[in-house]
Amino acid sequence: MIPWFQFTVIHFGFLTIHVWGLLVALGIFCATWVASRKAKRDGLNPNIVCDFAFWVILGAFLGARLFMIVYEPSVYLANPVELLKVWQGGYSEMGGFLGAVIVLLMYFRSKKLDAWRYAGCVAYALPLGFGIGRIGCFLIHDHPGTLTHFILGVRYPDGVRHDHGLYLSIEGFLLFLLFVFLDRKHAKPQTFVVAFLILHGIMRFFLDFLRAIDVRYFFLTPAQFISIAMVLAGFGLLCVPFYRLKRS
Repeated sequence: MIPWFQFTVIHFGFLTIHVWGLLVALGIFCATWVASRKAKRDGLNPNIVCDFAFWVILGAFLGARLFMIVYEPSVYLANPVELLKVWQGGYSEMGGFLGAVIVLLMYFRSKKLDAWRYAGCVAYALPLGFGIGRIGCFLIHDHPGTLTHFILGVRYPDGVRHDHGLYLSIEGFLLFLLFVFLDRKHAKPQTFVVAFLILHGIMRFFLDFLRAIDVRYFFLTPAQFISIAMVLAGFGLLCVPFYRLKRS
C-alpha cells in the first residue's frame, strides 16, 4: 500500500507554484519536444509541430474547461461566469482531448499538410505527456477511487483507495514505451493514432469504474462515453486502407 501524502504547492519566497500545473506544463513541453524529434526523424518539418502545438494546447485547455459543464451542470449552467474562474481548477482530460483534436484537424486542413504523418507524431508523444501530467493528479490526490486492498492502493484518511491519477500516469508511461518499441520497428504513422485511440480508450473506460466521485449518465461517466467513441474511431480507421488516409 502507498502511504498517504499530499504535495500541492511549492513555495519559493513570495512565489507559489502549484504542483499540478507544473507537472501538466512539463508534460506538454516534453510531449511537444518528443513529437518534434519524431517529426524530424520521419523527414517532416519539426518547426511545424512547434507551431501547431500552441494552437492545440489552447484548444485542449478550452475543451477541458468547457467539458466541465457536463460534469457539473448545476454549477456552470446556473452561473456560466464560473467557467472563467480558471484559477479555481476544474479540467477534463477527455474534453481537452476533444478540443485538441478539433483544433489539430482545422490546422491540418488550413495548411494542407500531410495530416496522417503529423498526427502520427502527435499520437506517438501524447502518452508521455499524459504520464507526466497525471503525476500531478496523483501528488494532489484529486481523483480518489473506490476502497481496495490492491498493492497500489493509497492510504487515504478514510481508507485505502484506488488512485485514478496514479493508474493513468502508469498507463501513459507504459503506452509510450510500447510506442517507442513500435517506432524502432518502423511502424507506420497511422499505427500510433489507431493504437492510442483504442488502447487509451479501453483503459480509460474501465478505470473510470474505479472512480469514487464523479457524475454518471446511464451508469457511465462522461469520459467513458468519449472512450467508447475513441475505440470505435480507432477500429473504424483500421477498416480504411492507408492509401486513402494518405491521399486525404
